[in-house]
Amino acid sequence: MLPASIQGPVDFATLRWRFAHLRGHRLRRFQERALRRLVHRAIVGSAFYRELYAGLKPDDFASLPWINKAVMMREFDRLNTAGISLDEAMSFALAAERDKRYLGYFRDRYVVGLSSGTSGSRGLYLTDRAISSRLPFAFLARSGMPWRLLPFRIAFLLRVFNQGFADINGPLISLRYLPTMLPLDQAIQRINEMKANILMAPPSMLRLLARHRDRISSPIGIVVSYAEVLEEDEHRKLERAFGTRVVEIYQASEGLVACPCREGRLHINEDLMYVELLDEAGRELTAIDTPCTHMLVTNLYNEVQPLIRYELNDLVCLGPPCPCGSGFRVVAKVIGRDDDVFYFHRSDGTMGHVFPDVLSRWIITASDRIDEYVVEQRDPGHLLVRLEFRDGTADEAAIASVRTAIAHGLSEHGLAMPALEFSAGPVPRDPGKFKRFRRQFAPHETG
Repeated sequence: MLPASIQGPVDFATLRWRFAHLRGHRLRRFQERALRRLVHRAIVGSAFYRELYAGLKPDDFASLPWINKAVMMREFDRLNTAGISLDEAMSFALAAERDKRYLGYFRDRYVVGLSSGTSGSRGLYLTDRAISSRLPFAFLARSGMPWRLLPFRIAFLLRVFNQGFADINGPLISLRYLPTMLPLDQAIQRINEMKANILMAPPSMLRLLARHRDRISSPIGIVVSYAEVLEEDEHRKLERAFGTRVVEIYQASEGLVACPCREGRLHINEDLMYVELLDEAGRELTAIDTPCTHMLVTNLYNEVQPLIRYELNDLVCLGPPCPCGSGFRVVAKVIGRDDDVFYFHRSDGTMGHVFPDVLSRWIITASDRIDEYVVEQRDPGHLLVRLEFRDGTADEAAIASVRTAIAHGLSEHGLAMPALEFSAGPVPRDPGKFKRFRRQFAPHETG
């Protein structure tokens, strides 16, 4: 690897060149070489892939079997090439979660990400710091942010933080993390104090901030949405509210799937993630405005935890070619869940918000016996939590752990504990528009 002072600018120039020039046969050759290299190294370094691909032709990529999160987690120890056990990596991730100690590397080398994603079950993801340390220039090359805003002062709002996000900081990028569970007054105050010119947050958080746009004095030059689906009508509303351009980044735990171009269109990162969009018969889908039935991703650069033909729960529609001229496919729409934000009473009579990903985290970290769940909020004082357990049998200890986790989380943020009702048994699964968090009332106050 080149010295950091040289590697970053080289990465930046390379990524910009690929986006502008890789197309057609040239792009296919690039991807074929990258896939052959990744599969070869996975077979050499991973007992799981060595066994999975035994007797197959590794060069016939389309014939290789799919995997998903359940397989990845079950085979974690044998799948990764670093000799890391699921137990020790999970212990590290859960301790960071419990102690809110989001910075630091596992074994002084690996970024560990714990995610529920769109599947609802826990996923654990490893990235070598040699890769994460190169993020700043990759971010500059593919973020879609105008250079006139340099140096970037980014207010980054998400449920949790980790070392991988911190690695984005550099001479031209200052990224400050703000938890989405911050009271809105504090979040707005911190955005203004840092004079943020870029606001990055999930759509659910952007909706709340948009209602208080007149209180944000910071010179916001662009708004970036991620982590949740941004619907087209909401996109337009946010642009009107903030008075500036809103772009979307499609980041999954498995990798950076798609980024915006200068036109604001979302392009698949064809040189970083090999994305297969398939119809119901498993054939490649090329038609625009038609949802795929299966979406498989292969992370081309993560050799520590190879994810090859890994099925995501998200579905996407392709769009027509982009005026920017890039040959990278355009994502017209990401189809995912549309979960509701929940609201609870505070002691002063106001109401505070809890985002779906926060409540999801409280549930999935409470017990590893939970396969699926749906939460319904009938009013601020009542929650119904439906839990589906791994063997189909209700687990009272797991239910008690979930109750404790929710109580602790709400108390930590000054929110009143509602009456909790639990139901154990199968919950409906829908690969398209599955809604896990459902609120059945309209909040009167969201501060």
